[in-house]
Amino acid sequence: MPNHPPAPLRHPDRFFIDGRWVTPSSDRTIAVVAPATEQVWLQVAEATEVDIDRAITAARVAFDHGPWPRLPASERGAYLKAIAAKLGERAEDVAAIWPNEMGVLHATARAFAGGVGGMYAFYGSLAETFAFEEERPSPAGAACGLLVREPVGVVGAIIPWNGPISLIALKLAPALLAGCTVVIKASPEAPGHALLMAEVCEAVGLPPGVVNVVTADRAASEALVHDPRIDKIAFTGSTEAGRKIGAVAGGRIARQTLELGGKSAAIVLDDYDIDLAADAIAGRACDLTGQVCAALSRVIVGADRHDALLEALAARLGGIRVGDPFDPTSQMGPLATARQRDRVEGYIASARHDGFTLATGGGRPRHLNRGWFVEPTVFGHVDNASRLAREEVFGPVLAVIPARDETVAIALADDSPFGLAGAVFTHDPDRAYAVARRIRTGTMSHNGLKLDFSIAFGGFKQSGVGREGGVEGLMPYLETKTVLLADRPSHLGTRA
Repeated sequence: MPNHPPAPLRHPDRFFIDGRWVTPSSDRTIAVVAPATEQVWLQVAEATEVDIDRAITAARVAFDHGPWPRLPASERGAYLKAIAAKLGERAEDVAAIWPNEMGVLHATARAFAGGVGGMYAFYGSLAETFAFEEERPSPAGAACGLLVREPVGVVGAIIPWNGPISLIALKLAPALLAGCTVVIKASPEAPGHALLMAEVCEAVGLPPGVVNVVTADRAASEALVHDPRIDKIAFTGSTEAGRKIGAVAGGRIARQTLELGGKSAAIVLDDYDIDLAADAIAGRACDLTGQVCAALSRVIVGADRHDALLEALAARLGGIRVGDPFDPTSQMGPLATARQRDRVEGYIASARHDGFTLATGGGRPRHLNRGWFVEPTVFGHVDNASRLAREEVFGPVLAVIPARDETVAIALADDSPFGLAGAVFTHDPDRAYAVARRIRTGTMSHNGLKLDFSIAFGGFKQSGVGREGGVEGLMPYLETKTVLLADRPSHLGTRA
């Protein structure tokens, strides 16, 4: 059995509130179980409503009375750049935590960890160019019309378990640049990266209350969504949970960004090589053991080429070596939890019952007697109206769907309750562009799954509300105010 490093965290038994590591209100703890070994890897404190109230109070006071929202954007940007640098120093710790909490390959985690500060560096640099205040002509008769952008307030950031360090960054970095204060609610399955971020925020000297970190299960964390002192909820997770959060936040007119589920389609057009398509699709199908919201889990191809693509995908995924994430020979690790494996196996059973063609996988690896492992699985001749094609599996399971022609393929791709991502495979960039513009989804890429968080990420339909990343990801953390003045303020200078 490969060595699983211990958790590189100083205070797993405490919460980070108001700039300090505080003792929890109860002795309740959460056991974090390593998905490859089924052994407890880490024990963390479990927050009650009392602890969440303390965190919200600290963030509220810091926003209403502290310096953070009133600092020049350039100063907030300097803190963001410091966070980026400190995360670079903690890259090995990021890589150690991730496989032990959700099963990602350690090699993948190490390759990713060196860039986790990039989002903070991006927003730190944006502080120097973004227009927080713009002068506008005012036909209403004001001598000076201003459009100013101010922080939305206190943000409740609710983080899932599949990619915590990056999903925290997509919320925390723009919130800090905007001037917001934040309560981060870590998932009970994967709290390590949130606690590491608290250590980073402490190390760079953020003012007290600007960032607060708690770990809670779902019942206690509902207090964060219901509390009127929280101005905005930023949530990544399932559509089912997002629907409930959105209803509560909408009921009290709280702002919200919801990044939810997906069932993304790969459309393989008739001019594209089958082997190239299979390489690209299979090459990403096992990322994070398929626990990726944007995964290309539906493959739509012309009926005359369906069997060839199904065979090519099965050949590639059938040869994937499944094993311990710290074993350098492993090509895919386990699912994150026993509950998640049960869910994936339920979809496999449903697809078998529906009579779809099982081309490879469908079971548990025979050489592994513990851990929440499942084989990469491919079904063919799948009906686009089936559970397998319409619901998010969140595991390494592909559905290959035949289409009569290109028009039908586009219609099938768009016939989904989700609209998070997608891809079109063709050698013709004009065809790729035309197809991309016809699909109602947040990201469409060409000849493979590509996501660019420096531009924007988010979904249409039930895949969410709002966007994360880039300038678009900053806007949900700002409120727009119009200021109409009878005279020009001195900081603008005189008109040219």
